[in-house]
Amino acid sequence: MRREELLEILRGVREGRVGVEEAAAKIALEPVTDLGFANLDQHRELRKDLPEVVYCEGKPPGTLGPIARSLAERSTGNILLTRASEEAYREVKECFPDAEYLPLARIIVLRREERPKVGKVVVVTGGTADIPVAEEAATVAEISGNRVERLFDVGVAGIHRLLSRTEVFKGANVVVVVAGMEGALASIVGGLVSCPVIAVPTSVGYGASFGGLSALLTMLNSCAPGVAVVNIDNGFGAGYLAHLINQASSEGQSETVP
Repeated sequence: MRREELLEILRGVREGRVGVEEAAAKIALEPVTDLGFANLDQHRELRKDLPEVVYCEGKPPGTLGPIARSLAERSTGNILLTRASEEAYREVKECFPDAEYLPLARIIVLRREERPKVGKVVVVTGGTADIPVAEEAATVAEISGNRVERLFDVGVAGIHRLLSRTEVFKGANVVVVVAGMEGALASIVGGLVSCPVIAVPTSVGYGASFGGLSALLTMLNSCAPGVAVVNIDNGFGAGYLAHLINQASSEGQSETVP
């Protein structure tokens, strides 16, 4: 259930088209579905504008199909399954032949709607090894209804690559910076732009990067104002937060980009 659906039910009650008991039954319809091995939050879409997002890694074989099917029965928006392997995609595709797999972002999409793209989100990476996490963020933002521009491989080892492309930040409501190694790129971008920056440390790097911990600490210690940090490799979290910021900044704008 989405906010628009809830409002339509309430308008129906006010106008006498829907009875109070009928409205209560619709609103209360299975807020949680117990599959025995999973409890699905069917009202997530009402609160968060997206159905519950499924994290695939570590789930036992045979569970992804039933989870996706249950979400599809109770949701109207696009359903995302993140950190998905080819094996996970084959399992979901048995239930949903039209399921899409985006291997670079490692996301399976059950596409139920096409949202108009509003505002502007820019996703930047330090190197090409950071692209999978960046694509996870960009894909989540795009599918949620945001216009996304990408600027990849502009890390601090060749900072002129970034400084020659600063026009990409014009009109951006939020920038997502994805970087491993020492993670300094987020501070540099934060000092160049006026909008919020979401920093995403990645586990890319040699031994002393400690699987992304070095980049995480650098980003947390940024002296550039307006930089917030999500967890290591959390492209989904960055993409969703970028969606919230961009949508709030774009309210009232009539122009959309297909």
